[in-house]
Amino acid sequence: MLYVFDLDESTSFYRDLLGLEVSLRTTTAALMVDASSGCQLYLRALGSNAPHTLGGIGLQCMIWTASDAEELRRCEEVLRKRDAHVSTGHAEGFDWVEGRDPSDVPVMVSHPGPDEVPRQEIITRIYAW
Repeated sequence: MLYVFDLDESTSFYRDLLGLEVSLRTTTAALMVDASSGCQLYLRALGSNAPHTLGGIGLQCMIWTASDAEELRRCEEVLRKRDAHVSTGHAEGFDWVEGRDPSDVPVMVSHPGPDEVPRQEIITRIYAW
């Protein structure tokens, strides 16, 4: 479950970035899915005045895995179109791109995933969220 400011903007963002499709929707919530992977993302809109604090209990960053290097580059392009503050990085055997979603939640996409390149250490980037 991810709380968002604006449901329309957020469903559009996650469709463009990750290819998720809305399978169910109400006026304040949506279920987005990737039929091929079984990935599910529930979004619930709280409105533009909802508080959002990083560093507290709860979700701090959404981390996804791109299917290949080309998909990672495509995700970077989507993020750059929406946000000027996009960063990229490299760790032991994998690359990532990071930006923000419409509700200012950090979003990271990496490639290859941990199933292909097992993670050997906690990336230091997580301590900055």
